[in-house]
Amino acid sequence: MKAVVFHQHGDERALQLTEFPEPSVGARDVLVRVKAVALNHLDLWVRQGWPGLKLELPHILGSDIAGIVARVGTEVTDLAPGTEVLVNPGLSCGACARCLSGEDNLCRSYRLIGEHVRGGYAEFISVPRQNILPKPSRLTFAEAACLPLTFLTAWTMLVHRAEVKPGETVLVHAAGSGVGSAAVQICKLLGAKVIATASTQEKLKQAQALGADHVINYSEKDFLDEVKRITERRLVDVVFEHVGASTFEKSVACLPYGGRLVTCGATAGHEVKLDLRVLFYKRISLLGSTMGSKGDLFRILQLVEEGRLKPVLDRTLPLADAPLAHELLKNRAHFGNLVLLPPSP
Repeated sequence: MKAVVFHQHGDERALQLTEFPEPSVGARDVLVRVKAVALNHLDLWVRQGWPGLKLELPHILGSDIAGIVARVGTEVTDLAPGTEVLVNPGLSCGACARCLSGEDNLCRSYRLIGEHVRGGYAEFISVPRQNILPKPSRLTFAEAACLPLTFLTAWTMLVHRAEVKPGETVLVHAAGSGVGSAAVQICKLLGAKVIATASTQEKLKQAQALGADHVINYSEKDFLDEVKRITERRLVDVVFEHVGASTFEKSVACLPYGGRLVTCGATAGHEVKLDLRVLFYKRISLLGSTMGSKGDLFRILQLVEEGRLKPVLDRTLPLADAPLAHELLKNRAHFGNLVLLPPSP
């Protein structure tokens, strides 16, 4: 099969389109012909590498996958070849207390397709049956690939961790990203007011089209000053943070007494400054989050089918253009998700 791989960590030039062995299919596995795979910042981090990351090289990136069932293992009896599917990227043991209580993303053996194991920058991928979901019928494959990691991450952050309530105000950073554009929609679904930040006027217009009540161009104005102005110094109940060092200190300052900050990423640096006196005196909650349970993704897909949530697709590119897609993602030259399309059979 055709696949984009890297043999060593590096910049986007490390990505190479090559012939690669088709993955094997275990008794409880499903072989999926990949029709679309969305990019995430995780792809950039894994490609670049970090201390302690151990991969079987060459590695294949790609967590968010939509496609067609090509073949099933001998013990899979409820899926037929040709079925249009979506892949949940989270892998877990399926047998521990966390998994069986619906918290599989907290399983000690939790891994992500495309990060810890080979992913979807390829014509085929083999995954466990429990990671297969139905593709929403109203979506194209490219649109469907925009859903799993971004929407599940944002859903867990806002619904389960921050517990956003109707009437609250949420500051959503980098609304032009995949997870940011999902967060704007989920906040509105929950009945919250949204203040969204982005770096260009065009992205701000798109954020407003998704439901943002107020927008801030952080490249032109200080977002803390703007939050104070917009809220008449009442500040925001929740900050949706996934940027990191460049925004964290002022994000905390955007919170009133009892406010919550929930974070899932550190694209602009992982070492942040925090005054513990502010933390305990204002009784602020700092909440970490990553991915979410397999069960929650079924609810998200139901809301997508009902038209209450929608994927945000910026553009599609051929699989061979993975290096260009990584450059676009690095430069934030997109709104929503970039998607790669493997060659058709």
